[in-house]
Amino acid sequence: MADKRTKTQSEGRSHSGKRSRRERTFAAFRYPNYRLWFQGQIVSLFGTWMQTTAQGFLIFELTHSPAYLGYVGFASGVPAWLLTLYGGVLADRVSRRMLLIVTQTAMMIFAFVLAGLAFLHIVQPWHVLVLSFLLGVANAFDAPARQAFVGELVEREDLTNAIALNATMFHTATAIGPAVAGATYALFGPAWCFTINGISFIAVIVALQMMQLKPQERSVEVTSVRGEIKEGILYVIRHDLVRVLIAIVAVNSLFTLSLNTLIPAWSVTILGGDATTNGFLNSSRGMGSLIGALVIATLGRISYRGKLVMFGSFLAPVLLLVFAVFQGFTASLIIIAGIGVGTIMVMNLANALVQTSTPEKLRGRVMGAYTWIFFGFMPIGALWTGEMAARFGLSEAIIINGMIALVAAVVLWVFFPKLREH
Repeated sequence: MADKRTKTQSEGRSHSGKRSRRERTFAAFRYPNYRLWFQGQIVSLFGTWMQTTAQGFLIFELTHSPAYLGYVGFASGVPAWLLTLYGGVLADRVSRRMLLIVTQTAMMIFAFVLAGLAFLHIVQPWHVLVLSFLLGVANAFDAPARQAFVGELVEREDLTNAIALNATMFHTATAIGPAVAGATYALFGPAWCFTINGISFIAVIVALQMMQLKPQERSVEVTSVRGEIKEGILYVIRHDLVRVLIAIVAVNSLFTLSLNTLIPAWSVTILGGDATTNGFLNSSRGMGSLIGALVIATLGRISYRGKLVMFGSFLAPVLLLVFAVFQGFTASLIIIAGIGVGTIMVMNLANALVQTSTPEKLRGRVMGAYTWIFFGFMPIGALWTGEMAARFGLSEAIIINGMIALVAAVVLWVFFPKLREH
């Protein structure tokens, strides 16, 4: 009888432990508004990754130029330099929900326009450049509001978990969307990929309209836009942790995430594949990021986020160097998944640390500065990487980026040891 009681108690503790881990992993799902957000966003992001994957391969088919892949990335990122800081101010002044509905609607229209051009078989590289630029304009206002909006959906103590779950949603779409896009592209052409993306925006627009949100305090002091931007920038400059984290994001946007630019060319030139190969590589990277994000979410309210940021800062560039050397299909899939794990550790936890270190009244502007760096440096990285690949070769471009990012990680370790205390 005693043995039975012991066994029952052990099973109870085991069941409780599993439930506790599950509750920690999905803590943000306790909030109805966050559940709506998650459901709408994951559908929309699935479509976004279908379009991103198909668009990159379409451009390479039209131009056969890795440099042109960089031009498209550059065109989509230029608006981030010009407008994201203003987007951050707007996110602190107006309803973030309404701002997101407007930007998501604009993105939906752009997707349908590209689909129409592809269905009519008149799409040209310059069409993609122009639409990428317009999408960048919408994203310059969407991204700061989207980053800051999460704070309206959950309590502050669950913000890190919500951001981690955002990443799982993003990278679930990244893991599935590109593979489906590759198959759809091969079977039916790119137009259907763009059409599915346009339709997918309806889900997030409906979800936003269904939310029951608490009234949010907005700044009652109406100052100049420049004055508000300056206030946000000064906070970033003067706050040691926030300044270092945004610098880490800049390095990753320039040299680590720019690998995405070369995946279509790598699929064809190095691996001898096609649109399906391109989809599998993108999906594998997304699967690695998804695994990393789930690990972070499971850890709950972790107290060693800075250490994980540091670990990811070393892991991603080391694996970039390995990726450049081992060029088989299976090896590429495994290594690029590892790169996804490293980059999500850096980007996800840097985001969480910045948001939890920022007061609510400044969050839109600080996340505007964060987004300005994140999206503003990505096109420079895309242009740089595309040009390096055109001049020296695909592998050589990846090696150059990996070495620069690795040196930056060493500098971070030596000169900013306090990061490991957070």
